[in-house]
Amino acid sequence: MSARLPGVALGIGCDRGTPLATLQAALDEALALANLTRADVRALASITLKADEAGLLALAQAHGWPITFYPAEQLAEVPVPNPSETVRRHTGTPSVSEAAALLAAGAGIDALLVEKHRHRGPDGRNATVSIARIPHD
Repeated sequence: MSARLPGVALGIGCDRGTPLATLQAALDEALALANLTRADVRALASITLKADEAGLLALAQAHGWPITFYPAEQLAEVPVPNPSETVRRHTGTPSVSEAAALLAAGAGIDALLVEKHRHRGPDGRNATVSIARIPHD
């Protein structure tokens, strides 16, 4: 195996009830933007408000990725390039996907490979994916 990055962490935000197919499409688009594949993913993260989100849980299970949910207060402490007052009104934090990706990667803002990629599925549901590089040890 060639020398590769230790992988990436995904941060995902989504509308309530977003199906697996929409999440997968958003994920595949974001990975393509960074010239990555699903094999590069080591972790998935979101906000605790989504801990019971069937699509997110199914995504993690389908790929065997560990999933972590962070409280809004912890996500709100993470500096991100694209904070949103709309997201803050709905979740209590200005960022879900970017902040969750950075926390899951254990990295700073410079590790973001994909910032807040938005996708609206044919079902009308929205998903946002951010990708952060996991630093070398």
